[in-house]
Amino acid sequence: MRAAICRGYGPPEVIEIGDFANPVAADGDVVVAVRSAAVNFPDVLSMADEYQRSTPLPYIPGSEFAGHVVSGGADHGFADGDRVYGTIHSGAFAEYVTLPVTRLQRMPDSVDFDAAAGFGVAYTTAYHALRTASELRSGDWVVVLGAAGGVGLATVDLARHFGARVIAAASGDDKLALCLQRGAEAAIDYRTDDLRRRIKAITGEGAHVVVDPVGGPASESALRALRRGGTFVTVGYASGEIPAIPLNLVLLKGITITSVDIGTMTIHHPEVEKQGRAELHRLFAAGALTPYVHEVYPLAETAAALRHVADRKALGKVIIRP
Repeated sequence: MRAAICRGYGPPEVIEIGDFANPVAADGDVVVAVRSAAVNFPDVLSMADEYQRSTPLPYIPGSEFAGHVVSGGADHGFADGDRVYGTIHSGAFAEYVTLPVTRLQRMPDSVDFDAAAGFGVAYTTAYHALRTASELRSGDWVVVLGAAGGVGLATVDLARHFGARVIAAASGDDKLALCLQRGAEAAIDYRTDDLRRRIKAITGEGAHVVVDPVGGPASESALRALRRGGTFVTVGYASGEIPAIPLNLVLLKGITITSVDIGTMTIHHPEVEKQGRAELHRLFAAGALTPYVHEVYPLAETAAALRHVADRKALGKVIIRP
């Protein structure tokens, strides 16, 4: 099979495309022919060895995909040709991937491979940010930083589905327009606007929840715009800067700062992860949630796809088609 491989840590351009032996499924595993794989910002961080957990070299990047089953170990429960989607730690930027059957779900008939590939990571992160880490209620104000990115747009979608009022914070007119199109009630360009002042002006008392996949200077501004008793959820640092938050703000405002790490949900909160995955699948199958796919690349242009995400040019999801 052909695959994209990272042999040394560095920028997206270190990716090589090569030929490798096809994977063989052990008992409890399934081999999937990958039709679409989605790029996430943690892929860029992992390649640079700047993610929270280091990935040993060499490895094939990519954590989410969609395709069809081609083989499996004993009693795996799928038939050859079944359309499936799933998430893994790494290995999706390849023509074939093998993984435990427990990490796979059947694709809804109405969904295409690109949408299925781009659904799992972003919407799972958004779901637990809104449902598990915070106590979001209908009518609450939610501020989403990096709102035009994969996790950001998923958070906008889910917050609106749950009845919240969404303020999208992003950079650039095209990103803000997309957020409004996807259902945000207001949009703020945090490069040019005073984020804290605008949030306060829109909400009155301040936001109930902030979801932050970006980090950097916008984090503290958004946190200061929370109302008393609000919740700040950190889910990533796409800006490359981990913010240092003055703890006196927590004391004075009575706020909660918490986080979502979906990479360890199955270990630390298996029942919560299972319930969330089931609810998200139902919403996906019903057509209530659909990822926005911005760009599609062939496997040979994996480095370009990663660079597009690294430079924060992506709106929604970027897809690679092996």
